[in-house]
Amino acid sequence: MSSNSITISQQPLVSVLTPVYNGERYLAECIESVLAQTYQNWEYIIVNNCSTDRTLAIAAEYARRDSRIRIVTNSEFVSAPRNHNLALAMISPLSKYCKFVQADDLIFPTCLAEMVEVAEAHPSVGLVNSYQIRGRRVWCDGLPYPSTVIPGRDYCRRFFLDGGAVEGSISGFLLRADLVRCRNPFLNEKYLFNDTELFFSILQDHDLGFVHQVLSLWRIHDEALSSFAQRHDQWEFAVVYFTKIYGPIYLTPEEFQQCWEKSLRKYYRHLGHRLLQLRERAYWEYHRKMMEELGVGFSRLRLLEGVIDEVAGRIFEPIKATGRMLGSIRTNRSRIGSRVERRA
Repeated sequence: MSSNSITISQQPLVSVLTPVYNGERYLAECIESVLAQTYQNWEYIIVNNCSTDRTLAIAAEYARRDSRIRIVTNSEFVSAPRNHNLALAMISPLSKYCKFVQADDLIFPTCLAEMVEVAEAHPSVGLVNSYQIRGRRVWCDGLPYPSTVIPGRDYCRRFFLDGGAVEGSISGFLLRADLVRCRNPFLNEKYLFNDTELFFSILQDHDLGFVHQVLSLWRIHDEALSSFAQRHDQWEFAVVYFTKIYGPIYLTPEEFQQCWEKSLRKYYRHLGHRLLQLRERAYWEYHRKMMEELGVGFSRLRLLEGVIDEVAGRIFEPIKATGRMLGSIRTNRSRIGSRVERRA
C-alpha cells in the first residue's frame, strides 16, 4: 500500500535530522525540501553547531511556522561526526525510521514516501538507499533494476571482489531507528567516511532496500566536508580501511588476502601519483597518521613501488592503447577486404 493512501496517524514516524554549522547559504532550500514531502508523519530536528552566520535565524523562522520543526543549539562547538551523533540521540522514542538531510543537500518530494514504503514491505531491510544526483551524474546507479531488496552480505562482497560501489551521501538513505538506538555512538566519529561505513556495519545482519528513482541531491561546493575529503584523498585510504576492518567479515581467508594486497597496491600507486605531483606536507602527514592508527604503518618501500607502478603505467599504457587501436584497424581492414572479395 502506498504511503500516500493511508492516513497520517497510520504512517510510521520518521525523524529527519539536519546537523548544521554555518549553513546559511543552502539551509532554507534544504528545509523547504523537507516541508515539501508528500509523506507527512515526520519530525524535523535541526542541530545548530554554534553557527556564527544566520543559520539559527533561518531555522528559527521555519520552526515558528511549523511545529514539527525543533531546533537544538549545542553549548559548545563539536566535530561534524559528533554533531551527527548528537542529532541521532534526539530522535523521538516513537520514531520507526530516521533520515539525515545535510544542510547543503536536499531531498525530492516523494523521498520519504518511497523509502518508507520499501522498508515497511521488507522487514529484513536495515537501510534504504536510492539514486542521487551529484554534479552532472547520477550516483548509486550500479544496482540491477528492478531489484528492491539486495542481500546485505552479497552487496558488500561485491565491493571487495568486483569493485562494486558502496557510495552516496548520508542524505541519500533511510535508517531503521531501532538499529540507531542499539548502538552508542552510532557513527564512527573518527572518520568523515562514516556514512559509507554504515553499509558495512549494518549489512552484516540486514538487507539493503533500494528505490530506483532519484530522491536526493548531493551538492558539491568548496565548503562541503566532501570537498575536504577529496583534497586529502580520504576515499583512497577508506578502501584500505574497509578492507582491513570488514574484509574478514565478508570474505574467506583466501579472498581477503587477495583483496588486501590489491587494496594496498592500488593505494600506494595513487600515492605515487600524488608524489609526482609534489603534494604538500599536510597531505602526507594525514596518510601517515591514518595508516599508523589503522595498525598497518606507512611503508616508504611500498610508496616507492607505487611511484614505479605509476611511471610504468604512464609509459606502457599509451603503448598498449596504441596497440589495441592498431589491432582494431587491422581487424576492420580485414573485414572490409573480405566483404569486397565476396562482392567481386
